[in-house]
Amino acid sequence: MIIPSIDLMGGKVVQLVQGREKALEGDAPEEMLRKFAAFPEIQVIDLDAAIGSGENGEILETLASRAKCRIGGGVRTAERARRLIEQGAHRVIVGTAAFTPALAEIADAIGRDRVIVALDSKAGKVVVRGWREATDFTAEEVINRLMPYCGGFLCTYVDNEGTMQGTDLDWFRRLRASTQHELTAAGGITTLEEIRELDAMRVHAALGMAIYTGRLDLATLAEEKSFGPRMHTNKHE
Repeated sequence: MIIPSIDLMGGKVVQLVQGREKALEGDAPEEMLRKFAAFPEIQVIDLDAAIGSGENGEILETLASRAKCRIGGGVRTAERARRLIEQGAHRVIVGTAAFTPALAEIADAIGRDRVIVALDSKAGKVVVRGWREATDFTAEEVINRLMPYCGGFLCTYVDNEGTMQGTDLDWFRRLRASTQHELTAAGGITTLEEIRELDAMRVHAALGMAIYTGRLDLATLAEEKSFGPRMHTNKHE
C-alpha cells in the first residue's frame, strides 16, 4: 500500500530534510487531502507536537474527520491517543513513548491494533523526540519486545529523509525478517522501483518529498496502489 504523508508545522503542510531543515511548503491541508483522495489511507504527522513546540489539533481533527488517517507526533500519553481516536483517527503512531511505560497504557486505552510504533533510525540507532535525541539501540534489537503493544511499525530511514537519494532497502529486509507485524517504510523513497521492491517484501511505502516535488506522479501512484491488497496485514487487524 502506498501511503501519502501530510506533515504539519505551524498550521502548514511542510516537508523537512532529516526532520530539521524545512525544504518546502505544500498546499493547505484540506487541499492536500483532496489531492490524496484516491489513496486508501493518509499518514499525518504533527511535527510541532513531536518536538514539543505546540500542536495542530484543529487541523488533525479536520483531516481525521474526512479521511482514513494514521496520526502521529507527540503521542506520549494514553489521554492524547484516546483523544485522537475520538476525533476520528483510524490509528495512532507512537514514537518516543514507545520506550516508556506509557506504551502499554496507550495500547490498553485504544487497543493494540490501533497502535503503530515508530522505529526511526539515524546512523544506525533509533532516534526519538522528533528525531532530535539518539538512543543506544537499533530497531532490530527492540522490535520483538514492542510487538505485544502494537499492530504495526512505521520505520523511517532518517539519514535520507527528505533527500530523495533513495532509501536503505537492506535495512527494511532485516526488519521484515524480524517480525510478521505490518511494516511501513519511510525516508528517502524516491522511485517506483523502490516501492515495488518494498511491496515484494510486504512492506508499505509512506511517501512525502517525492510526491511534493513531483518526482513521483500522483496519478501514476494511484494506479500502482492496486498492488495494495497483496500487502501483508497483521492477523489482529
